[in-house]
Amino acid sequence: MVNVDPAKPLKEFKSKKKFFVGIDSDGCAFDSMGIKQRECFCPWMIGHFGLQPVAQAARECKDFADLFSNTRGANRHKTIKRILAELLPSHPMVKERNFKVPQFPHYVAWVDGPQSILSDDGLKQAIGKASDPAAKRELELVLAWSQRVNWAIKEIVKQIPPFPYVRESLEKIGPLADVIVVSATPGEALIREWEEHDIAKYVNVIAGQEMGTKAQHLEYAAKGRYQDNHILMIGDALGDLKAARANNALFYPVNPGSEVKSWKRFHDEAFDRFIKGGYAGKYEEKLIAEFEKCLPETPPWQK
Repeated sequence: MVNVDPAKPLKEFKSKKKFFVGIDSDGCAFDSMGIKQRECFCPWMIGHFGLQPVAQAARECKDFADLFSNTRGANRHKTIKRILAELLPSHPMVKERNFKVPQFPHYVAWVDGPQSILSDDGLKQAIGKASDPAAKRELELVLAWSQRVNWAIKEIVKQIPPFPYVRESLEKIGPLADVIVVSATPGEALIREWEEHDIAKYVNVIAGQEMGTKAQHLEYAAKGRYQDNHILMIGDALGDLKAARANNALFYPVNPGSEVKSWKRFHDEAFDRFIKGGYAGKYEEKLIAEFEKCLPETPPWQK
């Protein structure tokens, strides 16, 4: 059996335009972050990780970690680690109730592993290699949670349209730049969402977690294929900014809570600046400074 590289569509991508734009999906192009985190990720996190006695605190930690902090948009396993190891133990409700937050050392070791692929397929590979029964049990529990989340997203997250001005922006980008989706979401969900709203036709590749990290997506598809300042990443999380910087790309932020305003500004002003060479420098710096204020590191209960 021949193993097919899932990132092949990116690595073999052929540039057709002088400019390149990568776009994140959840919370950036689509108003889907809130419903996914609150209705799909969080309930099953509480159930699978044994957090029922402090469910309210767990919900507040999930909201902060995935929607309103510097880890917004991060891989699901990285934020679960942050919640269990850092945020939840410091929450006043947890302290008041003397609740001992369950710890999963084998899972954390996998999340932190330099060679780990943080996806369902990566979990399955790790389970297959696990010789320690305790490690295997932990990873199987996490896989069951992740698969349940994917099921919930498929059942619940439907008919959520892209933000206003996203379609108009894609129509404006298309004639001048190559476009790909750059996301940490499973590819199946991405394809379904972009096709459901008839905007998949505007992008060249839809890249999900199976094709690598966001930084790798940009590297595979764009690095070395375009001139300096001709690559732009659009995102709503600091991880998107980091991925852009790792590839010397420009970054346009979609500010959490002001998504429509951000997309309107991109459509009316920012994209034109990008094409005409007036985006890099003070203009981009101002937008990023505004963006970073939206995503603090410290939760309100630690201040």
